[in-house]
Formats: sequence, structure tokens, C-alpha cells
Amino acid sequence: MSKAYIITGPTSGIGRATALELAKYGTVILVGRNSRKLDEVQNLIEQNGQQAVSVVCDLSDIESVERTAAEIIALRLPVVGLLNNAGISPMGAAKSAQGWDLAFATNYLGPFALTEALTPHLPDKANVVFIASAVEDPERKPAKLLGMRGGRYISAEASARSEWKQGGCKLPGADAYATSKQCSLAGAMAFARETPRLRFNAVEPGITPGTGLGRDANIVLRFLFGRILTLFPPFVKYRSTPKRAAQVITKILIDESGKTGIYYDEKGQPMLGSDLVRDAKFQDRVVAETRALLLNTSLSI
Repeated sequence: MSKAYIITGPTSGIGRATALELAKYGTVILVGRNSRKLDEVQNLIEQNGQQAVSVVCDLSDIESVERTAAEIIALRLPVVGLLNNAGISPMGAAKSAQGWDLAFATNYLGPFALTEALTPHLPDKANVVFIASAVEDPERKPAKLLGMRGGRYISAEASARSEWKQGGCKLPGADAYATSKQCSLAGAMAFARETPRLRFNAVEPGITPGTGLGRDANIVLRFLFGRILTLFPPFVKYRSTPKRAAQVITKILIDESGKTGIYYDEKGQPMLGSDLVRDAKFQDRVVAETRALLLNTSLSI
């Protein structure tokens, strides 16, 4: 039987390009909130003589994530890879179904819960990849030039309440996005140490025009950050495209070398995260607090 790969956020940008690339290597389980767009990608894959299955899920809603995990398990497909790709960067305050910060819930809490639910059902040596972002690092030069201040984690509960460490970025939504990526990277590294039978890695896909991250920003900001900025140093060296990012991500997802606990850059080379996110004690604290938050939520649902 063909191998299968799960990918969240497969209907646009990097996710769409990766879904099409992954379909060359096995059945792709497409996980997203828009059924029409999921059907479009599934049909495109099937037109190429490849296989795909669509599962509707709102990653910001933990109840939806739990149902999705059960639905995927019930498919009984030979899943050997999970890509936590879905992400948003809203420019204003918004809440999830549980009343949590929407960016933090979508980018981190939902993928965390999905990974936790699926981990016991994944075979040994399966690859789990989280899409991270170097904006979590307060010392990252391109991010600093844009006024970013890195991840602003206080606690999982504080993040869910849209509360961030003081001294953050003035750009609306930036602290929520950076903190969600800080937690995703910390979580991936903690999982790698905690569950050695699986392979947990993270990827920084580079500055990639054509993604849907800033879909609710005004047209001037979208043009500036998506097109103009990457033409100038020091941003140009980090420029990528959805297709190139998809090739890097796919290579990591199908890798059978057993590499784990690695943070890859846009060229597929190992890179370092922030000092804080490399601290194993911080990684473990983030995971423990996240589990406590999700457990309390499940008990109250």
C-alpha cells in the first residue's frame, strides 16, 4: 500500500505547493477549513493520477481538531508523515471557538493538539514537521529591521488570552504570530527528545511571497512585505518561493535517515533558533503548560 502524508493548510501558498509535491510520493491527506478549496486541490492531484483525501478542520477549534484526528485514524491509511503547515497572521484581535487568541490557537495550539492525538498512531520513524519562523528570534537581523521583537511568551494561558511579554512589536498581530512560532519550534524540539521513535523537525521556509499569511492586511502592506521588501539586502538572501519551499519541506518529510530535532532554513540547511527556544528547560515548560491548558479545556468541553 502507498505511503500517506498529512498536511494542514494545503489550499494556498506553501501548503498547496507542498501538497502537489508530496502527492508524487503517496496519498496526501488534505486538512483545512474550506471544503471547496480542499476539493479543488484534491481534484488537481487526482487529475495527475495521484491520490488525495480531504478532511475539513478548523485548527483554531480544539473540538474540531479532536474530531479530525479521529477521522484521520479511522481512514486506516499508512501515514508516515505529518506536516503542520497551516498558519495565519491576523492584523487585528480575533478569537477562536474557545475564546483564545486566534493566531496562537491556529498556529500552535491546534497543531500541537493534532500532533499529540496522532503520535500514538504513527509508525516508528515517521516524520513530523512544523513550519516555524525566524521572527521568533529577537536577534534575527531582518526581523529587527522591521521592528519585530521576537516571541513574547509568558505562559500558555497568557498567550491564549492575547497577553505577551512587554516591549514587543508595534505592528498589530506581530507578537501573537512570533510567539506562536516560538512555541511551535520549542514544541518540535521537545517532542524530538521526548519521543525518539519518531522524527520531529522544523522548517523556516524563508520570506515567501504568495502565501496567505497576511491576507487581512491592507494592500499597501501586502505589497510591501510580499514583493518589494525581498528585493533588498538583508532580505534578499532569505527570499524563496512556494515551489522551492515545497521541495525543501518534502525532502525532509520523506527523509529516511532518521534525523530529528533539527531546525532547517529555507535552503534545507540546519540553522539555530533563538537562545531561549534552544533551552531544553524552556521547551519542556512550553509543552507542559500547553498540555495543562488543553487538558483543562477538554475537561470543560
